[in-house]
Amino acid sequence: MSDIPYKIYLDENDLPTEWYNVRADMKNKPAPLLNPGTGQPLTAEEMGGIFCEELVAQELDDDTAYIPIPAEIREYYKTYRPSPLVRAYNLEKRLGTPAKIYYKFEGNNTSGSHKLNSAIAQAYYAKKQGLKGVTTETGAGQWGTALSMACAYFDLDCKVYMVKVSYEQKPFRREVMRTYGASVTPSPSMETEVGRKILAEHPGTTGSLGCAISEAVEVAVTNPGYRYVLGSVLNQVLLHQSVVGLETKTACDKFGIVPDVIIGCAGGGSNLGGLIAPFMGEKLRGERDYRIVAVEPASCPSFTRGKFAFDFCDTGKICPLAKMYTLGSGFIPSPNHAGGLRFHGMSPILSQLYHDGLMEAVAVEQTAVFQAAEEFARAEGILPAPESSHAIKVAMDEAMRCKETGEEKTILFGLTGTGYFDLVAYQSFNDGTMTDSIPTDEDLEKSFATLPVVPGT
Repeated sequence: MSDIPYKIYLDENDLPTEWYNVRADMKNKPAPLLNPGTGQPLTAEEMGGIFCEELVAQELDDDTAYIPIPAEIREYYKTYRPSPLVRAYNLEKRLGTPAKIYYKFEGNNTSGSHKLNSAIAQAYYAKKQGLKGVTTETGAGQWGTALSMACAYFDLDCKVYMVKVSYEQKPFRREVMRTYGASVTPSPSMETEVGRKILAEHPGTTGSLGCAISEAVEVAVTNPGYRYVLGSVLNQVLLHQSVVGLETKTACDKFGIVPDVIIGCAGGGSNLGGLIAPFMGEKLRGERDYRIVAVEPASCPSFTRGKFAFDFCDTGKICPLAKMYTLGSGFIPSPNHAGGLRFHGMSPILSQLYHDGLMEAVAVEQTAVFQAAEEFARAEGILPAPESSHAIKVAMDEAMRCKETGEEKTILFGLTGTGYFDLVAYQSFNDGTMTDSIPTDEDLEKSFATLPVVPGT
């Protein structure tokens, strides 16, 4: 048995006092958001009509490496952070691998995931600005749950537009949001102009994050005292999530752990971007090299099959354009896709890093993901979120390759949250009714055909 404990717990003194902005160390910065009407970079003034003022400043800051975390946010963080770095001894034994497997566990708060790290920051800045409330979208429900908690803490109104298929599959996640005071609307809905338009064009649609974003933005910009907040993709969100990677790096340094490969699930990029931030910083500065792997669902493969282009972040095409790996803003994953990670695009930061060859990406099918999830649960005693289970699947694959080659690699992955509100999906897998749905090249080409033409790009 190694002298490294099962769980490495840091104390309050190890809680980061600053967020790390990986853009400061990027040679090729992510492209700016563009005004869809003019094709020009979005100004702070234009962004201020959608986002909170301080968050706009964070979104635009490509140069400041470390940004102080306000004391009020750190006080809230202390209620559930630092989170543990866990050595997966039981999983290693079950797999019979010489590899050392570690995971950063973010499920030890009521929201059940890492999403609370940015939710509390965004709610804080909204309250500081004197706003009445915020609007947002949510897919699997983790972000909506986290934001409802943060808004309750700061006494803000919270309006959540939840992807319809998730709204129907995960009623208990919806009820947690309502318990914390949020209103939850299945999207697309008849409450907004863009929702009505989408329903007219796609009757019976089960929705997408792009649809829900459109509705949430419309409500924010048409109601005085409200702003829109987002749980992934944006630069500001990856900044807040860097607390995950900073804590992980501190824990690794304390015990002399140096990961050979770092693995994270990727939907919009918040979890992966947060986990890898300080490690990628070292890589960018030439201090140490790491193999970094993004894992996405085969049913929504923006990295592995998407195009690196400017695209709308929403289906209604009312949001700014972002340069990212995208499947097209109109892309809607199959309703039988149960594993979250449903966004059609990817974080501009991660997209640029991937485009520059600084990280890898792999797509996996959901039946294999749930098989890995159950094996992990039986070994480690945690029921993982389907999103996290994408990373688990690839971490286990990597560990099995070590078994074949005899290599003693150190593998690190992010366990973004728990799966206790995802039992309909687990039931489908256990009943043998879960299937894999992979878009055809023809499907994707139809979606790519809708990408906006941006002169000069």
